[in-house]
Amino acid sequence: MEKETIVRLHSNFEEILQKETETGAEFWFARDLQELLGYSKWDNFIKVIDKAKTSCKTSGYEPRDHFLDVRKMVSLGSGAKREIEDIALTRYACYLIAQNGDVSKDPIAFAQTYFAVQTRKQEIIEKRLAEVERLSARKKLTLSEKELSGLIFEKLGNNQSFGRIRSKGDKALFGGLSTKDIKNRFDIPQSRALADFLPTITIKAKDFANEITNFNINRDQLDTERAISQEHVKNNTDVRSLLAQRDIKPENLPPAEDAKKIERRLVAEEKKLAKQNKMTDETR
Repeated sequence: MEKETIVRLHSNFEEILQKETETGAEFWFARDLQELLGYSKWDNFIKVIDKAKTSCKTSGYEPRDHFLDVRKMVSLGSGAKREIEDIALTRYACYLIAQNGDVSKDPIAFAQTYFAVQTRKQEIIEKRLAEVERLSARKKLTLSEKELSGLIFEKLGNNQSFGRIRSKGDKALFGGLSTKDIKNRFDIPQSRALADFLPTITIKAKDFANEITNFNINRDQLDTERAISQEHVKNNTDVRSLLAQRDIKPENLPPAEDAKKIERRLVAEEKKLAKQNKMTDETR
């Protein structure tokens, strides 16, 4: 996500932040959030809120502690006022609502992180957005590798070919260095998946090569290890060439933080968020 977009969204979300006068507790009105997240109709947004309430309950928390029905007066175009229904949301409630949205949309992706972090400092939000993006890329790579493995088993009928083909692809992407060589270079345990320590751009490069291979196996009816291996090597070589045009060499990029560690940290943050942002009777 571009820095300018982050700055703009950060400002927008800060503007709708509410504070309870006596306790200083933070909350957000659902109708304000609806507009920022791009939902044009309240009825559609209520469906998302209902899903978030279900997620809250499934996680072991009482929805009423995080989703408080309220009524408030709003001004009409004629200058008159009328009372409408709204919902006061804790930070955790907002986070769950964002989790049920389309993460490919910038406001949704931003909201997931904005409401997850306990501080609203922009630099921390930027860092966490980058972590979320990397985890998303890692999960997508797992899916494309699973598809590739399934196709290879379907065509060749064994479980060994996938490992050999993937290794050759890695060697093409990393300029002749094997998976083992890369792990040794960056002191990555041999028992761990290399992708857990790769930077986001390399994870996406591997995934892109996988997707092309998967597509061409089906389109061209490749059914031998030699043919599939040649296809996968070619695709990784082509992706490497594309990166090289931007002076990017995957084997020279420093390793990133263990993706499993980041995932555990984000899960812990979510649990902490739910506990710390409970809307108690005192704040109502």
